[in-house]
Amino acid sequence: MLYHAYQLQSDLTSPLRLLAQGGSAALSTQLACAGLFTQFAGPGRLPVPRGAASLRKTAAALEVFSRMRLTHSRPGYGIRSVVSSGQEVPVTEEVAMKTPFGTLLHFRKDMPPGSPSQPPVLLVAPLSGHFATLLRDTLRTLLQDHDVYITDWHNARDVGLAQGAFGLDDYIGHMIRFLQAMGPGAHVVAVCQPCVAALAATAVMAEDDDPAQPRSLTLMAGPVDCRVNPTSVNTLATSKPIEWFASNLISHVPLPHAGFMRRVYPGFLQLTAFMSMNLERHKKSFQDMYQHLADGNHEAAGTIAQFYDEYLAVNDLPAEFYLETVEKVFQTFDLPRGVLSYRGRTIVPAAIRRTALLTVEGESDDICSVGQTVAAQDLCKSIRPYMKTHHVQVGVGHYGVFSGRKWNQQIYPRVREVIHASMG
Repeated sequence: MLYHAYQLQSDLTSPLRLLAQGGSAALSTQLACAGLFTQFAGPGRLPVPRGAASLRKTAAALEVFSRMRLTHSRPGYGIRSVVSSGQEVPVTEEVAMKTPFGTLLHFRKDMPPGSPSQPPVLLVAPLSGHFATLLRDTLRTLLQDHDVYITDWHNARDVGLAQGAFGLDDYIGHMIRFLQAMGPGAHVVAVCQPCVAALAATAVMAEDDDPAQPRSLTLMAGPVDCRVNPTSVNTLATSKPIEWFASNLISHVPLPHAGFMRRVYPGFLQLTAFMSMNLERHKKSFQDMYQHLADGNHEAAGTIAQFYDEYLAVNDLPAEFYLETVEKVFQTFDLPRGVLSYRGRTIVPAAIRRTALLTVEGESDDICSVGQTVAAQDLCKSIRPYMKTHHVQVGVGHYGVFSGRKWNQQIYPRVREVIHASMG
């Protein structure tokens, strides 16, 4: 009933938001035509005639209200070109492989003839309430020096029941199939939640001596061992039995969606949990957006709006995957205890021998704390010491590990170094 209540509320408020959006656009157009909605004029703002300020505040309020909504479709990546090998080259999105639950999306660069080849990288995105576009900044940076693919997960509410279930085994299986489709010589960069699945897939492929096993594995801010330095997220996961999560957080997809009656963990619940952790910061962001719009500072308002267009786009998780992840990763710690299995096979991280390992953590990460990701170093006992690297980034939280200035300037060079040193 929870999802049905949400859908009803969304259906009822949608006309109001559309009306607000239209009203904001109309007022903005009217002010622009009158020359009163100008952002800057030289070092100061243009003088605002009587009455214009109140109209601009009304337009700002309507715009902010219209944007305080959830969407359920993946935003575009918007990467049309990138600077690579010292020159700007066009980027084209291509579907390399597709299943009902996910797409292996290739960002092909049209490099000039004679350009040096670049190592293929599989960027593994979380399936945790947001779309893979949350890694847009990570992807854009990797594209400078690599041939990048990404796991573009589909919204479970758009996948019909006839396609079956999707659990943790299926996630690991998708990683293996995607790497096999890419062929030998690929590298893996996993961000946050899929670090466990990425390590498991690499171990299975190593044990099978699969020629497509990755040459390097980078695990960034992932919950490899949640027993170490537990966060509030870990405490919440262990505060209730798994039956409570199944009874209280799992809903059936309502009509008119293609996945009608599929059991899911709704993305809006995940987003609510994330936002409640930093509620005051989000409230201030919307207040700042309003003030920027009222002041005519559209560039600053646009930066905030762009972030929330992405942040408020939610992705429903298949119930099987969510519950198995909560139980096996956050409650019973199956991987570090040596009991995690894949289709009946016990995962053996010690089987990994030829894959270089890099683990990255953020000093101020309140979602996946320092110590939880580096635990992979001890699990992978057969990787030689010179093939192992660990990096703790000072002054960043969870998202700063894979986006922003310190990711670009301090973390990415370490990632690139490990990948290029492991090209064989």
